[in-house]
Amino acid sequence: MQGLHLTADLYDCACDVSVMTDAETLAALCRTHTLDVGLTLVGEKWHTFPDYQGEPGGVTGMLLLAESHLAIHTWPERGGVTLDVYVCNFEGDNSSKAERLMNELEAAFKPARSQRNRLLRGEADGPGPEGELLLETLNENSVYGFRFARRLLTQQTKYQYLELLESPDMGKTLRLDGCLMTAETEEFFYHEGLVHPAAIALDAPRSALIVGGGDGGALEELLKHPVENVTLVDLDEDVIKVSREHLQSINKGAFDDPRVTVHIGDGAQFVAQTDQRFDLVLLDLTDPETPAGPLYTEAFFQQCKGVLNPGGAIVLHLGTPFHEPGQVSDLAGSLRNVFEHVSAYGLHIPLYGSYWALAVASDTLQPASLTPEQVQQRIDERGITDLQYYNDAVHGALFALPNYYRRLVDVEEAVHG
Repeated sequence: MQGLHLTADLYDCACDVSVMTDAETLAALCRTHTLDVGLTLVGEKWHTFPDYQGEPGGVTGMLLLAESHLAIHTWPERGGVTLDVYVCNFEGDNSSKAERLMNELEAAFKPARSQRNRLLRGEADGPGPEGELLLETLNENSVYGFRFARRLLTQQTKYQYLELLESPDMGKTLRLDGCLMTAETEEFFYHEGLVHPAAIALDAPRSALIVGGGDGGALEELLKHPVENVTLVDLDEDVIKVSREHLQSINKGAFDDPRVTVHIGDGAQFVAQTDQRFDLVLLDLTDPETPAGPLYTEAFFQQCKGVLNPGGAIVLHLGTPFHEPGQVSDLAGSLRNVFEHVSAYGLHIPLYGSYWALAVASDTLQPASLTPEQVQQRIDERGITDLQYYNDAVHGALFALPNYYRRLVDVEEAVHG
């Protein structure tokens, strides 16, 4: 009985009208995508409804699958479609095939808005733990997951599919295009790790740029330092709106700090056009395989270098060195082609399911050279409190890399002053 049941309600679809009014056209589309993802067609039934009040009728249909079924209904007069994909996982896990099928069908209809739901069906020996189990991939061979008791919000933004979930372990959790982004109870691992190693290493950070970071977590950590102005640039205004309303325990109202300027737009375009200069640039981005991909290039790193003040640095995450060694190595190499010093570091991030790689890139700054005493002195001088992960001893430990990670990034040896 174990299985995955996906539904999607699509609104204001911009596809060719024949896809929504002609049964054979719709059937051919569904057959093609179903077979492409590796599911097995065993039967089908389609029906076109007659015209109604001068409007073409819709189509309802079903593909019977060896793995279960695909059902679809269209409302051309409303530009609406409902999709229903159910796969059993009795002899093998077909969940990824169902997810891919749903993604491809949704893309084919070109909806302006959509709403999805995901239901796990059954257990081998009767009802199991309550809640929705969401799985995320580390690479094509490795997955991890969490069970969420409640789904608080789902919406299709202009750029991505946004979900807000909640669990006893993680609290409110933001998910974008199927990827877990941040969670209330553990966000400090990533946000403190992203911000403080470089910010503490700077003698007097005054101006900073955050590209991405629409949840406001990195912004909240950065404002603990004596910065005079911070610019946050995020492409998706809806992420910021949802974070302002639902994730205040993460950003603590940081968007409303008078030192902060929020710019909605493309980060690459902003960096290319701005005449501002920054002591620190934080690339708080979704992964390279997302629409943020162009911001993980050597060309963009060179543009970021162009907006740095002398002595400034950029910080970004590289991925997981165990599961994505090629990506981590390539990004570190691209950074080395642009900056004199690339200080790689890492920590385990629970929500991301692995030990994670980050890097500080600069022509002058080498944060690993700070002693614990120097780190603590700067924490005290800046009056930084409420740290859950980062401290004087952790600072140096972040840059103490396992040998396999060292080899990936050709790490520099730190020289403590």
